[in-house]
Order: sequence, then C-alpha cells, then structure tokens
Amino acid sequence: MISREELERRAFRLIHDSGCDGILQMEMWKILGIRSQYASMIALKFLKIGVIERRKELHEGYWTYRLISLSTPVTVDSIIDCPCTACNDIDKCTPGLPVSPTLCKKLTYWIDLNTDTEFASLEDLHENSI
Repeated sequence: MISREELERRAFRLIHDSGCDGILQMEMWKILGIRSQYASMIALKFLKIGVIERRKELHEGYWTYRLISLSTPVTVDSIIDCPCTACNDIDKCTPGLPVSPTLCKKLTYWIDLNTDTEFASLEDLHENSI
C-alpha cells in the first residue's frame, strides 16, 4: 500500500507537471486511482499551504476544480546568470561563515531581481560588494 506522503508527492507532481493549464481534480483522482473525496482533501491541503490555485469549473456536465501549481519549474536557464556560478569565493561559501549565501549582497540582489522584489539597489550592490 502506498503511503500518504508518497500519494501527496505524486498528486503534486501531476499538478506541477500540468503547467499553467493545470489539471482537473477529477482527472487527478482517476490517474492516481483514489476516491474523489481523498483527492479533494489533498487539493485542500495544497490550497491551505499555498502551493496551488483551485478554480471551480464545469466539465462535461460535472462540477470539478482545476488545480494549478503556483510554483514554476527550475531550469538551467532560470539560474544560469546566478552570481554563484562565477563567484571566486564559491569554495569558501558556507552558511554561518563570513562568506555565506545569507550575507552575499550579489546573491541577494539577484534573488530580489528575479522575484520582482526590490530590497536592494544596483548602487548598494556596488558600494557594499564583498
């Protein structure tokens, strides 16, 4: 018998892999071979923790929900310009030490830039670079 954690992992993988179109909840439970009520419980759990969007939809005369992942897949293209890939201190970079990802202004700026959040400015980066 499959564990609850494994079933949830498979369910999320189905939702995530369906891309921006999402997957119908009724398709998910059929693919996973589970009861519709259990699929609904899984979807509500994902919704509660904020990893999916759930939209009510009429499909072939039945009300169901379209489940859409709120995360985007990581690809090499999405991290290719990360400053860590060209950092001279990468071999010394360790959390808790003076050279650390949590203290790196270049990495912070890059993350802010790629998440549409403005916590740092380009001028701050150049003035305070490590």
